[in-house]
Amino acid sequence: MTEVRTALVVGGGIAGPVAAMALRRAGIEASLYEAHTGPGIGLGGMIGIAPNGMNALGLLGLDDAVRDIATPISSFVMQSWTGKRLAQFGGGPADPPIAQMVWRDEVQKVLADEAASRGVKTSYGKRLVRLQDTGAGITALFADGSRAGADILVGADGIRSMVRSLIDPSAPQPQRTGLNALAGFAATAAGGGRVSTGGSMYMTQGKRAFFSYQVLDDGRVGWFANMTQPRPMSSAEAVAMGADKWLSLLREAVADDRTAAPDIVRRIDPADLLIFGALEYLPPVPHWHRGRVVLVGEALNAPSNSSGQGASQAVEDAIQLARCLRDLPDAAGAFSAYEQLRRNRRTRITEEAEHRNQNKAAGPIARVLRDMTMPMVMKILTKPEKQAWLAGYQIDWDAKVGPEEIRALSGK
Repeated sequence: MTEVRTALVVGGGIAGPVAAMALRRAGIEASLYEAHTGPGIGLGGMIGIAPNGMNALGLLGLDDAVRDIATPISSFVMQSWTGKRLAQFGGGPADPPIAQMVWRDEVQKVLADEAASRGVKTSYGKRLVRLQDTGAGITALFADGSRAGADILVGADGIRSMVRSLIDPSAPQPQRTGLNALAGFAATAAGGGRVSTGGSMYMTQGKRAFFSYQVLDDGRVGWFANMTQPRPMSSAEAVAMGADKWLSLLREAVADDRTAAPDIVRRIDPADLLIFGALEYLPPVPHWHRGRVVLVGEALNAPSNSSGQGASQAVEDAIQLARCLRDLPDAAGAFSAYEQLRRNRRTRITEEAEHRNQNKAAGPIARVLRDMTMPMVMKILTKPEKQAWLAGYQIDWDAKVGPEEIRALSGK
């Protein structure tokens, strides 16, 4: 039986509400504190939740609520700039969706509503500025002068985590991938609309940009693009350039591609453009916890968007942390076990995502080599047994955390 009875969760994105609900299921009273004034404020990009993430959400009965706002993706189709199909992942007659596509602000609202319905008290407008760890408990001090205390504190406050900087001022900072990101919806094509891609998302390794799109059944086109730029920009700098300038750059980047990209880009309304600036990732941090404070989600490791695993890993973190706190007698032992269960998996996902980013930014020679070898490589990598470690990952909520599971997942 754990000594931990109460928890503060800082961060109301995806990891935070899920962590609070998982902790409550483990018998720990959890309350949530978010710096923004409401759920999902200013966050509207598309994200994918992989099967392993949906499996983890299902342990808390959250999977159906997410599916209700999601668009299922049946397959990923990789193309060259010439339109040649290089590889396909998923899409077999008996295959389940390989991801659920959601808008970040919508899924955050759903999770916030679910947390509230389950008794999680959420306080908005609470920007963390300091922590006080007495050894017997932890107190969070907020910018508005208020404070809150509990047995432990869970930092779920994202890639620029204040909690991370407070427990380890020398922790790694977010790194830029060298790619800038745009996304949004495009209008239907003239003459009745573009034919639905039937749940498939097309990913084009273009000459000067990576462009991905999916045509929905109603004819709208959801898309995102990554472009290399001499100087990757912050979100504020990118937004300041304006939608018209970015659309001009994107039209130029896809102009030579013999795919659907040029036509889709021509139909983008500047008002519908989402501008993100430089894609970032956070390398695995050396210290996941200190004293009575522990990190989850992007606060401890944010793989780049190329992984398709950011949200799913955050949910897995929350579930495994709650299990460890439920089954181990003290916070220190639970935090150590949680790190051992999660670190190897987190590191591997980050490393594989970095390899994908290099493919997106390939030069002319590397692009030719990539397009020649990708069909063979993907034929091997997309075999179900090769992906089982990632998408097929299952957490057994009812199993008690013990040495055998820790050794198996930590590699020790």
